[in-house]
Amino acid sequence: MYTIVLNGQPRACAPGRTLRQLLDETGYAQRRVAVEINREIVPKSQHTQREIHDGDRIEIVNAIGGG
Repeated sequence: MYTIVLNGQPRACAPGRTLRQLLDETGYAQRRVAVEINREIVPKSQHTQREIHDGDRIEIVNAIGGG
């Protein structure tokens, strides 16, 4: 198992998981979110390909529109 930091909290993660799978597992998949891994924004188009690695620091924030 890998250990990642998700929104400031340690979390176990199975090797080979993609960002999309992590979003599914954490309930964020159906929301408009912005994701940063190790201080780099990951575009939505890359969520299915981007693998999670041991020690990754992931921040997920809800994207809220307004005006």
